[in-house]
Amino acid sequence: MKLIVYGTNACPDCVEAIQKLDEKKADYVYLEFSNNMPNLKRFLKLRDTEVIFDAVKEQGKVGVPCFKLEDGTLTLNLEEVLDKIG
Repeated sequence: MKLIVYGTNACPDCVEAIQKLDEKKADYVYLEFSNNMPNLKRFLKLRDTEVIFDAVKEQGKVGVPCFKLEDGTLTLNLEEVLDKIG
């Protein structure tokens, strides 16, 4: 499964997610955005337009790590991703 992960190395949850994906030998692309303006803009476009982030924004959170599955589905749930990749 090809997976896109949006996140930042400054976020402990993102670091943990990447470690778990590596342990599973998952096929993914990590779009780290703390020092990469194009990746940040790409993430913010998702965050500003996708309903999945509404509750996160209401809580004043960022919404990472964010996972985009091969079929285009977005999720903020690492366990869901890990289940799908086996």
